[in-house]
Amino acid sequence: TRDQLLVSGYLDDELIHVIVNHWPSRSGGEARSRSKREAAAALNSEIIKEIQGKYQNAKIFTMGDLNDDPTNESVKKVLKAQAKRNRVKLKGIYNPFETMFKDKGYGTTAYRDAWSLFDQIMVTKPLLEKDYSSFMYYKAGIYNKQYLTNKRGRYKGYPFRSFADGGYTGGFSDHFPVYVYVIKEVEQ
Repeated sequence: TRDQLLVSGYLDDELIHVIVNHWPSRSGGEARSRSKREAAAALNSEIIKEIQGKYQNAKIFTMGDLNDDPTNESVKKVLKAQAKRNRVKLKGIYNPFETMFKDKGYGTTAYRDAWSLFDQIMVTKPLLEKDYSSFMYYKAGIYNKQYLTNKRGRYKGYPFRSFADGGYTGGFSDHFPVYVYVIKEVEQ
């Protein structure tokens, strides 16, 4: 139902692929809209497989507002994303945000005091190796600094929204941003 943007280019002479997603919303209810997100996940999986077919050791980042948590079927069963690095197979995907969500209860957006982690960045196996002579995944996080957070009221602790109650609030977004660090050893 929505396009996915693939950007392939060179980072310090190393070919990197980035897929940017915004999967369909949960409008009308999670169950009624689930098939649309699963279709988006299937498309994402096909794009990843196509890249991996062309480049055996493709370093791929797939990211965005998935409107599903790391534990939903679109991510776990369709994309087959793994929560543990050591379980990722050659053509597999690692999702560092599953542990943050499942084990720590972290989220990027909230609705009725329940946190969801809809914003995720996942990486393919070639970014998980221990050889840091090229760019490798190091760690991930949620950028939830105080200046991005509502300080008071009914939505205290939630992301400080740009728009609420029909007007501009001076905020930033209804989601906290997510990030990953990639590192590379530099010759001295």
